[in-house]
Amino acid sequence: MSKSNKKLTFLSNPQKKFLKGIAHNLNPMIIIGSNGVTDSLMAELETTLEHHELLKIKIAIGERDDRKKIVEHIIENTGALLVQTIGKTCVIFRQREKDSEFSLN
Repeated sequence: MSKSNKKLTFLSNPQKKFLKGIAHNLNPMIIIGSNGVTDSLMAELETTLEHHELLKIKIAIGERDDRKKIVEHIIENTGALLVQTIGKTCVIFRQREKDSEFSLN
């Protein structure tokens, strides 16, 4: 575990590949349904990101453009980085400032 990390502002291709490999076995921790993105969903997302750092999110509503806007909204409001999107699922990453489980340097 790393004691202190610089805040990541982008992910290199090798970093994305590493995180995709880990995320492959994850189940979605957040599912966005018919209520869309609510304040309570964003609060839960924030808590879950702080605890897990790497999240798989399923967006079970909308067309491709709608889902893209939702992902952009999540990234913008959480400060997370997009690892990948596949269909209705996206993977985001936000490294903790201290005691991160991931060493991406």
